[in-house]
Order: sequence, then structure tokens, then C-alpha cells
Amino acid sequence: MILSVSRRTDIPACYASWFYNRLKAGYVYVRNPMRFHQISKIALTPEVIDGIVFWTKDPRPMLKRLDALRRYSYYFQCTLTPYGRDVELNLPDKSGVLLPALQQLAQKIGPERVIWRYDPIFLTAKYSAAYHLHAFDAIARRLFGYTHRCVISFLDDYRNTQARMRGLGLLPLTEAQMRALAEQLSEIARQNHMEMESCAEAIDLSDCGIAHGHCIDRTLLEKLTGCPLDLPKDKNQRPACGCAESIDIGLYDTCQNGCLYCYATHSPAAAARHAAAHDPDSPLLFGTLLPGDMVHERPIASCKSGQLHF
Repeated sequence: MILSVSRRTDIPACYASWFYNRLKAGYVYVRNPMRFHQISKIALTPEVIDGIVFWTKDPRPMLKRLDALRRYSYYFQCTLTPYGRDVELNLPDKSGVLLPALQQLAQKIGPERVIWRYDPIFLTAKYSAAYHLHAFDAIARRLFGYTHRCVISFLDDYRNTQARMRGLGLLPLTEAQMRALAEQLSEIARQNHMEMESCAEAIDLSDCGIAHGHCIDRTLLEKLTGCPLDLPKDKNQRPACGCAESIDIGLYDTCQNGCLYCYATHSPAAAARHAAAHDPDSPLLFGTLLPGDMVHERPIASCKSGQLHF
């Protein structure tokens, strides 16, 4: 089984202590996003967890306890964009704090296990194509040698983000504009010894040197584990998503980063309430078991084929 930590919230930035506590306990409770009172108990032991994929904008809370992950194969997807606090409300300074944190993470675990996400890309009068090219170049130069892969995507229009984004003055982005910008970004990445991939994009950018990516990447996970993995494509993701199957242990409306474009936060007020109800010692990400909750142990098994690579 591959563990996703998490598409639904930034667990490394907001709930790192809770996650480490759950690893120590050997299990976690996860509420079903569609059925609140339905809870899955998921085993977290190395015998059944074949790999962990972390998604974060701020890995700093994880850094001092990475030794707790020594029995697991894992890598980090780290989002670093050039947007200010008009877009990403609660993030610390990019240049002085977050970028050095990515460098430190790569120094500790190796650049092959740190993937830089530059997404989502959108245009406004302030965040123009020229702005993106200049900012991307500056970040890429500082991440030279600290990562070998960069993932991009263009902003998707989610109903729950439309009102939050309206005040930014979003400009239309045609396919021709996407292609022109992507080609220039790809060239900058190449100059800094990074491969570039797209995330869940229907547009084919292969002629720009950008392959369709796999954020839950079976090939990378097999390399890290040294073993073939029987991992089908994740049928629960969008059709353009190339991810392998995984189990996500996050929950919507819990992230505290405050990014206006975030599809996983429907209500900032709800996210604040849930964060206030967080207990790092609880098996649940927030709150406690309630009357009517039904806990079912989810069957979990390793996906390893048993044939090691040499």
C-alpha cells in the first residue's frame, strides 16, 4: 500500500507531530469525506506500507524527526510558488524560510526524494507570464542540485475557489499561452538539470519537453523500495491524473496555509474550527470519536511482488 500524506491537507506543515505519533502507534483513523460517521482504521506498519508520498508547502516541522521514517520508503512533493500573501495567506517568507527548508530537506534525504511543484500557474496583471519566468528562473537556480524534477500545472476552475480568487483579477489563459509559457519554463528547468512534468493536465506538452507526470509515481517508488510494485492506476482521481493507487489519510477543510486556489478547503472558517479541535495524540486528525461513528478496519496488504532489484 502507498500512503498519501496528503492531497487533502498539508499534514507535514500543520500536523507533523500527529503524523509521527500515528506511526508510533501503528495505525490511524480516517473519516470518509463523503460519509462523516464512517471511519477506516488503517495500519501504518512498515510491513504493509510500501511507500509514503508527502505533499507540503513547508517541510520544516518534519525535519528534526526524519529518523522515525527510516524503515519506510518515501519522498516529498514540495510546492514552492512565487505568489505573495495576497494568494497564499499564511505561508512564511519564500526566499528566506521555505526555499532554505527545501534545500535542507534535500541535504538530509537526497535530491531524488524531493520533487519541486510549481503549481498552480495562473495569470493576473501582477503575476504575468514575464513575472513567472523571472521567478521560476530565480527559484530553479537556488534549487540546482537539490532536486531533479519539477512538476507544473495550470489553475483548474473549482467552484469552491471561484469567489476567493475573484478579487485577484484572473486573466484568461489560452492553450497557445500555456504552451508558450510551458516551453520557456521547461528550458529553464533543463538548464538547471531538472526534468519537468505536468500534473493532471489534459494538454499534451511533450513537444515542449514536458511529460505527463505521476505524483504517486510507481517507477520512483520501485526505485526507492528496490522491488516491483503491483500498483494499478488510481481510478478515484481525474482522468488526466497518472497517479498510482494510494490511500490518503488527510481530511478536507483542515489545512491552515490559507491558499486561495486550494480545492481542498471549502470553508476557511471550518478549517479553523477543525484545527482548533486537533489533538496530536488522537487517532483522528481532528476531534474524537462521536456517537454514531462506525470504525471498520480496512484490509491493507503490501503491493511488493517479492522480486528484489539488484
